Amino acid sequence: MGTATALHLSPLLPRFYNNPSRFNAKAHLPVPHARLSPLRLAPARSSPDGQSAASAPVAAETKEEEPFSVIMALSTKYNDGIMVIDSPCSRYLLLDSSRNVHSMIKKDSVWTGSYWDEFASLPAIIPQGPIAMLGLGAGTAAHSILKYYPSFHIIGWELDELLINVARAYFDLSKVEEKNEHGGYLSVCIGDALSPDATVEGGFAGIIVDLFADGKILPQLLEEETWAGLAKKLMPNGRIMVNCSGRDNDQYYREHKIAPPKSKRSWTENSAIKALSRALPGEVCWKLVEEPDCENYFALTGPLPDLDAWSMAVPAKLSPKVKLWQQVE
Repeated sequence: MGTATALHLSPLLPRFYNNPSRFNAKAHLPVPHARLSPLRLAPARSSPDGQSAASAPVAAETKEEEPFSVIMALSTKYNDGIMVIDSPCSRYLLLDSSRNVHSMIKKDSVWTGSYWDEFASLPAIIPQGPIAMLGLGAGTAAHSILKYYPSFHIIGWELDELLINVARAYFDLSKVEEKNEHGGYLSVCIGDALSPDATVEGGFAGIIVDLFADGKILPQLLEEETWAGLAKKLMPNGRIMVNCSGRDNDQYYREHKIAPPKSKRSWTENSAIKALSRALPGEVCWKLVEEPDCENYFALTGPLPDLDAWSMAVPAKLSPKVKLWQQVE
């Protein structure tokens, strides 16, 4: 379950259903296509001059705002507010009171224009073999990976089975669960993504980590032992790619509407990368992912790839972005 994007919602949100024993898409329309205020995606980050995102001018405000509607909402054991938001161009998944977007799909493209796109660069630098996706959400990254690297087998872990049912009903997850003509497909595992049992014989070619709860990166990802354990699940020359969230304390600044200190734009501002680099010294790369709606640090294990070769091996949209990776020093 990933998070990087803040959704500004009207207070006219529907009540959530309480722990339904069985999911039925039609049964969980709280109000048929309830119209809400216009949608505006705003960056969950500070502006270049150090203003908070709430007070800084946002470019999106000058554009025509996108109308949207709630088409499904329910509560489960693991998520107290699953909500599907629909608009003419996109569909969004919200999971908790943070109102952060955990997954999304564009209706005319696999590219989201946000951090999920970065994960589609991983297959170009790993061996052929299974890819673990820890924090599947509604499968945003699985769609783009199987579009451009259709021979890979992705194994996605998600804790909440009802969330997977929502993803199948509203985010076309079932389409990538079907084996394509090149042999690639998504398998879904319900359970703890960080369990020792979340592994395969021979190891993973790649592991994608996108684990959040209540708008925050999981605390286990701030511990060296977690990263050391995940690294042992890789096959030789395998790699881990991680969405490490934003700067330390950014959420605190946003919640309290406090202007954060000016960013150093360095990996040292992110505790997940610091823990990972302590667990795997000399074997971690990093980059700052900057999009109109997010600013997230990413990490990659293994030596710094040949950036020119990597750039030529990925879809054109990602080609300039992979050149921004740097070695942690």
